[in-house]
This record gives sequence, C-alpha cells and structure tokens, in this order.
Amino acid sequence: MLKRTRALASVAVIAVITGMGAPAWAETLKDALALAYQTNPSLLAQRANQRALDESIVQARAGLRPQLDVSVTANYARDYSGTALGNPDSDSASASIGLSQTLWSGGRIGHGISAAEANILAGRENLRDIEQTVLASVIQAYADVIRDGEILAIRQSNLGVLQRQLEEASARFEVGEITRTDVAQSESRLAQSEADLANARAQLSVSRAVYAAVVGQAPGDLAPMPVLPGIPADFDAALDVALTDNPSIRSAAYTLAAAESNVAAAKAEYMPSARLTASYGGTTSDLGAIDDLADNTRFQAGATVSVPLFTGGLNSSRVAQARERANVAQINVEGERRNTLQAVSSAYAQSISSRATLQAGEEAVRAATVAAEGVRQEAQVGLRTTLDVLNQELELRNAQITLASARRNEYVAQASLLAAMGRLEGTDLDSALTVYDPAANYNRVRNRGGLPWDGIVETIDRLAAPPVMPANDAADAPIDTQLKSDVVMTAPRD
Repeated sequence: MLKRTRALASVAVIAVITGMGAPAWAETLKDALALAYQTNPSLLAQRANQRALDESIVQARAGLRPQLDVSVTANYARDYSGTALGNPDSDSASASIGLSQTLWSGGRIGHGISAAEANILAGRENLRDIEQTVLASVIQAYADVIRDGEILAIRQSNLGVLQRQLEEASARFEVGEITRTDVAQSESRLAQSEADLANARAQLSVSRAVYAAVVGQAPGDLAPMPVLPGIPADFDAALDVALTDNPSIRSAAYTLAAAESNVAAAKAEYMPSARLTASYGGTTSDLGAIDDLADNTRFQAGATVSVPLFTGGLNSSRVAQARERANVAQINVEGERRNTLQAVSSAYAQSISSRATLQAGEEAVRAATVAAEGVRQEAQVGLRTTLDVLNQELELRNAQITLASARRNEYVAQASLLAAMGRLEGTDLDSALTVYDPAANYNRVRNRGGLPWDGIVETIDRLAAPPVMPANDAADAPIDTQLKSDVVMTAPRD
C-alpha cells in the first residue's frame, strides 16, 4: 500500500515538474467515478461502519430468544473452631443447566428493535451522504485537472508568443525602428510569463495529487467533462427534490424515529415483565464421589412476573433523558432542512453565476483573439507600440484563463447542486455502475441466531406496550413557508 501511494505521488508530481507527458491511458469521468466508488478509503470505511451498525439489530432481537447457561461449582471448607465432631474438612459440588425465556417485557424489547432498525436506516443515509461527498470530490478533482491543464497550455503558448515578440523587438531595435524601452518591456513580460508558467505547473501538480488521492490513480489523458444528468430546470424543483431526497434530512428523520422509540422503551421500564424459567442439575457433598451428581438431580420449571415498584427515580430519569434526546433529534431535523435550503440556494446561485460568466468568457475570448491579431498587424506598420501588443496579448490570455475557470466552476457548482438534492449517487451518474447494496448485509445478519417463535414473542411483547409518541408535532411540518418564500424570491433565475 505504501509503495502504491508513493507511486501515485510520483506520477502526479514528476509528470508535471519535469515536463513529461501525461500517462498514456485515456480516462473518462465514468472511469474515475467507478474506480473511486470501489477503492476510496472514506467510502470503504463508511461501508464497514454500516456493516458494524447492522449488528445492532442482531443484538436487539436477541432479547426475543431464550438464554441458556451452564453452571458448575466446587466448594471446600475446613473448620478451625476445634468444636467440630469427626472430620473437620468438607467439600461439595454442583452442576446445573438453566433456561430462561422472556414472554413479555412491557415493550422494551420491541421498541429496542424499532430503535435499532431506525438507526440502521439513518446509517444508510449517512452512507449515501459520504458516497455523494466522495463522488463530488472526484468530479471537482477531475474538473480541476482539466482546468489546470488548459491553463498550463495557455501559459506555455503565451511564453512562446512572448519569446517570438522579444526576438522581433530585438531585431527591430537593431535596425532602429523601436527603442531600448520597447525591448525592456518585452523582456519584462517574458520574465513574468516564465513565473506564471512555473506557478501553473505547480498548481497542476497539486490538482493531480488531489485527484490521485481521491480516485486512487494518477490522472491520464482526461476526456472532456460530460453533461451531468438531472440538472433541475429551476430553483423550486431543486428545493422540492432536496427536501425529499437529501440524505442528511432523511438521516435526521430516522434518528428522530429511533429517539422516539427509545422514549417508549424507557417508559416500558415501568411495566411488568414475564418470563419462563427451567433448570436441571445435581449436587454431591463429596468431591471424591462425583458420580453422586447423577443420583441427586433435580428439575425445576416456573414462571416469573416482575413488577417494578420503586427504583429511586431511575426510571423517571431515564424517561426524561430519552425525551430530551428526542427533542434534540427533532431540532436537528429542522436544522438539516435549513442547511439543505442553504446548500441548494448557494449551489444554484453559483451555477447560474458561473453559466453567465462562461457565456461572457466565450465572447471575451473571441473578441480578444480578433483584437490581438489586429494589434499585432497594426504594430508591424507602426500604428501600435510594443506595449500595445503586449497588453493585448495579456488581455487575451487572461480571458482564456477566465473562460477555463468559468467552465470548471459551472461544472462543480452543478455537481454541488445535485449533491444537495441527493441526486449524486453512483447510479445517478452511471447506470451501469455495480453498486454497493447496504441492505444485503442487513438481510444476511438480521435473523442470525433466530428461532421459529421469534415473531410470536415479538408480537406478544408489543401488546399493551407504551406507544411511540412524536417528540414534537412540529417536527413533521414542512420547512417554514415564509423562510422558503424569502429564499425563492432572492434566488437567481435562469
């Protein structure tokens, strides 16, 4: 792994600094997304966390099943009182097997299962969020490498133009057509261009390193950025989708459901519980006659009903604690709605702004190209100075760089908008992608250790159990209408 990491860094940096060409392999955005989807450490770690979370349903459902234990004891005693008659030493042994089956816990087991299931669903939404974050990082890294590659090419082209301009200025100075000042101006611009080129190479090296870290391999010959699917037509459509599909909102809602189930489980502590018990075992008063265990056996079975009468405030404190945690979960739902509103608004505004900049940039490059050619021709016949030519070349390169940056900014803003909407998952970007299904592991482990009567015991346990009550009815209300209206009114329109 360390060797691979060093290799990635070497390819990312050396190819730029030494002026080597990019690796020979061609690469599309789908290739990069697929590789990151399969190998990105953040995504793989979150999947492992989700599999660990799936085990909570096994632990919660274990309460439906009997508990079986074996107990073996051996005792030795010696009497030093001096009053014992006969042998002052004594020993004994016992062995037993016990069985206990909960029939009804007042709903503690059932609500615990519900809370575990809700937490697992919240974990899946967190996995969706991490997946979208990783894929958005891939898209940004991909766009950054393309942008910085274009800027490097622009800087290299500009350096060549300025070298030719300096040669031409020197030749004209030799024949007396221009002054030494004109030559100095060309030399100054050439030196600045060399510095700009060095900076462009460094920036491309940084972007390639980021790409390698996110994707898992150094970028090759990247294909142009494809159109992202699912870009909304207007702000209202984007916000409506986000309030339904954003993983952070959905995760907060599932966390709230788990917290409400925990409140009901805490209330169930006041309820009676019933269980069946059975034991079988034997005893002997002489370790030297261990076979007597088989001759002194006993079987016992019974039913136990336990009713809590006084717990010193423990149960009431647990209920109060669970309620406050449910209040926190309810508040977080509204907080995530507002965060999503902000994210959608920001990404939508950036997308519109970048699109306008891109359109203006295309026109600026076209006009600056015509102007640069005209100024060069006018300078050859003495109608323009060397400084005019240099300034127009600088304006053209700046327009080209602005255009490359605007193209990247619009693409990244669109990806951010899709992520805020909850529409930047692997299948959204590539329908042919082999996706990771978190439900597969859950279905595999859910009934581990299960017995035929699990469903019957769960049904009985939920009878007469404290109901699950909403932490706050306002938690299920849609986002504040006035707040949404204010944002919609100020959001830019296409």
